[in-house]
Amino acid sequence: MEAIIGIIAFICAVWVIYEVWAVNTGLSTVAKVIWTISALIFNIITAIVYYFIHKR
Repeated sequence: MEAIIGIIAFICAVWVIYEVWAVNTGLSTVAKVIWTISALIFNIITAIVYYFIHKR
């Protein structure tokens, strides 16, 4: 079970980092760094927050 959660967390972190640096060009560099650090530390929570703030 921990392996599945780890894989999901990794996918969420990669998705947020990709979205922030490649897709969302309107963010400042500081905001991109903050989103990246947040994605590395709080993977799944950051993905959920990013989805509701920037994707909607």
